[in-house]
Amino acid sequence: MNASTFPNDMTPASAAGSELEKLMQAMGLQAKTASAHIARAPAAIKNRALLGLAKLLRQSLAELQAANQRDLDRAAAGGLAGPLLDRLKLGAKDLETVALGCEQLAAMPDVIGEIIGMKEQPSGIRVGQMRVPIGVFGMIYESRPNVTIEAASLAIKSGNACILRGGSEAIESNKALAALVQQALQESGLPPEAVQLVGTTDREAVGILIAMPQYVDVIIPRGGKGLIERISRDAKVPVIKHLDGNCHVYVDDPCDIAMAVKIADNAKTQKYSPCNATEGLLVARGVAAEFLPLIGAIYAAKGVEMRCDEASSDILRAQSAIESIATIVPASEQDWSEEYLAPVISIKVVAGVDEAIAHINHYSSHHTDAIVTRDHMHAQRFLREVDSASVMVNASTRFADGFEFGLGAEIGISTDKFHARGPVGIEGLTSLKYVVLGQGEVRS
Repeated sequence: MNASTFPNDMTPASAAGSELEKLMQAMGLQAKTASAHIARAPAAIKNRALLGLAKLLRQSLAELQAANQRDLDRAAAGGLAGPLLDRLKLGAKDLETVALGCEQLAAMPDVIGEIIGMKEQPSGIRVGQMRVPIGVFGMIYESRPNVTIEAASLAIKSGNACILRGGSEAIESNKALAALVQQALQESGLPPEAVQLVGTTDREAVGILIAMPQYVDVIIPRGGKGLIERISRDAKVPVIKHLDGNCHVYVDDPCDIAMAVKIADNAKTQKYSPCNATEGLLVARGVAAEFLPLIGAIYAAKGVEMRCDEASSDILRAQSAIESIATIVPASEQDWSEEYLAPVISIKVVAGVDEAIAHINHYSSHHTDAIVTRDHMHAQRFLREVDSASVMVNASTRFADGFEFGLGAEIGISTDKFHARGPVGIEGLTSLKYVVLGQGEVRS
């Protein structure tokens, strides 16, 4: 086919772009139309769709894993990095978790239409706020196909429509999952267009999706820093985002040493790739000599590279329990700000809670930070003064998750301070509008 085949001097590339534009505009219009239907759907119907989706996920385990294996094989052949391959895996446990998330959401109260803060004013009117769906959200994400179900289930429960655009590396998994979502919607009497997956891997689809304010009310990117920076820069609609997951555990003086070891181990090694895995370990000077050899031996045995300041390095290197001294290397200034997503952790000895808080507020990504302590006042100060979306006392940072927080699922983590912060669940996908109830009052 030559260029003359295309009208108005349109090139083949621009013709393809035109078709993609039409596709995305059509999806946007369908989502906007479907959003009106799902917004007014009774709670029982939305819950029926969620329970039906959970059932379909369990029934389709073999088919879903086969689709996921095709993605894994293609990604491995293409040289996808280990942490990203790990995120791409969709095992039986992962599918059971998202199925349970659907059931947990179905069991939760429906917040749509809830009126809060109703107060009577001197004029006689009563003023309050009603919780309503946002409308249509666009979700752009990489690697993790379970996000397809998390986003879809939260959209259904919150009465929103959504357009999902997963990474090209997970296209087969995402298509298989999205088909089950649409089946569950249709079987429950809801429009299947309420949840749509962009079926093309063309990157231009993202640029079109984030520039459709006539159809899309908010964009939620979930992936690497480069993706989120691009979305934040180019989007013409509001964005809910977090750029990094540089999380910390601070081991305080005084603390339960055994508890601190257990938490520091879990927070780093339970899974390396999530954004809530701990990347920085701060240790109070008063407990460093007792604590560091214990956690250091565990990290060394698991092959975790420890990037240490001079004080922590001296303590660790003096211990014969650390079999592999090669896992202890000097930390650079950049290490304090790094999100590794790998078996690497930065370690620093600090004077106490003041220095720990100052270090975290300066270097962290304001995602999730934890203190292990026996001192109630230190715990309260840490909770008040650490400027992060999730702040924890005596618990692993790996709990910073919508499912673990009892939200049923999460659409992502927000480190923004407006609208939503921390794991974004049902309420994060809603808005409050003012409602006024009167009995004929007029303003004088």
